[in-house]
Amino acid sequence: MNDDVRLVAWVRGSVQGVGFRWFTRAKALELGGLSGFALNLPDGRVQVVAEGPRPRCEGLLDWLRGDDTPGRVDGVTEIWDTSRGGYDGFAIR
Repeated sequence: MNDDVRLVAWVRGSVQGVGFRWFTRAKALELGGLSGFALNLPDGRVQVVAEGPRPRCEGLLDWLRGDDTPGRVDGVTEIWDTSRGGYDGFAIR
């Protein structure tokens, strides 16, 4: 049985040009067991897709909403889904 989940989060604020995607990848690797990516969107947000055990995805979401991120996070919108797979590690796109 696979208990992995898929988290898709859209982070808004001053999150581009400040190393946000790099730090998000580093946090995902630190938490372990997560795959996915962080991507700058044309509207200034960063999209984060993470798949793995729900507690680790929740840890990444807590970090995205916390005070340790680079730049300034004004808000995070997320959706949860079942894991789809297909990611090799955690990438910066």
